[in-house]
Amino acid sequence: MKLSQVKLALKELGTIGFKLPNGELVPNHFHVTEVGKITKHFIDCGGTERNEEVVNFQLWNANDYDHRLHPEKLLNIIELSEKVLKIDDLEIEIEYQSETIGKFGLDFDGKNFLLTNKKTDCLAKDKCGIPVEKTKVELSTLNDEPCCSPDGNCC
Repeated sequence: MKLSQVKLALKELGTIGFKLPNGELVPNHFHVTEVGKITKHFIDCGGTERNEEVVNFQLWNANDYDHRLHPEKLLNIIELSEKVLKIDDLEIEIEYQSETIGKFGLDFDGKNFLLTNKKTDCLAKDKCGIPVEKTKVELSTLNDEPCCSPDGNCC
């Protein structure tokens, strides 16, 4: 989900909710302790130099049970961050503390922001000799006609 999409959603919401991949909601007294731009400059295992940028939101739970972040407050924080940090319309990454700091993607279901699982991947499969995974197809779904009938399409 891009920053512009988050801003549009915040304008329509009365309250902010974040839902974890397991379906649990982040406690409603969370804080967004950081909005930032993360730049990753690296070389992949195939020797290709790469640059990635994301907008990072860090969610944190405090013992401040009376606190609730309202959509207009988060929108103000985002707009200030865009101005000061020169943030473009980038993908959002969420950091959230569980057993360790977890990194999540972000989606929206019309009511809650959904923290989505992220996965690692090899960016140079062609150079590493990793075969491209072929799409598995059930033969029974390819054709409604029997293949070897007189009216079939394979003979």
